[in-house]
Amino acid sequence: QCRIDIPDVPAETVYDVLHDVEYRRKWDTNVIDTHDIAQVAANADVGYYAWRCPKPLKNRDVVTLRSWQVQDGYHTIINFSVKHPKYPPRKDLVRAVSLLTGYLVHSTGPSSCSLTYLAQVDPKGSLPKWVVNKASQYLAPRMLKKLHKACVKYPAWKQQHDVSMKPWLYPEQNKLPALALSELVLQRAASLENIDESGLSEVK
Repeated sequence: QCRIDIPDVPAETVYDVLHDVEYRRKWDTNVIDTHDIAQVAANADVGYYAWRCPKPLKNRDVVTLRSWQVQDGYHTIINFSVKHPKYPPRKDLVRAVSLLTGYLVHSTGPSSCSLTYLAQVDPKGSLPKWVVNKASQYLAPRMLKKLHKACVKYPAWKQQHDVSMKPWLYPEQNKLPALALSELVLQRAASLENIDESGLSEVK
């Protein structure tokens, strides 16, 4: 879990950046592929995200059910892993499992907010200790700093890219195919192949 105070960006902008898949591809240098798959409800969808891991580890991906809510100055996004029939594990990636991952954006003023990031993720595989240490002490805080910079630049970028298109705020804009919740199954870590990467040394 990490938390940062953002003194120069309103909560609404941070919330938009966390949702905007097109912008994510621009600022998130770790992303291999990310896209929304289907709509489950007005405030819930299924999405795919694949990311680069520190060398020499294998890259990872997840399929998640995500929901969101805005209430009383709090903007909440949470997700957890599910199985989707058209997105089985790939041979070139390790399928990770999000047990519970989320963002809580709290407005602290007209142009300031705090952001709390919680990640309970099973990356699968027997990972070496240096990976666990690096993820908790370095990678997550660095990601939040990068996110902060992205939030500052977002309003100018959005002006040039479908400025009024925000389906996370306006569900009627959502053009994703509908998917019944009954078609999804919770992704359990035990059902996935375990890749042993415990002997790998860190690449500088």
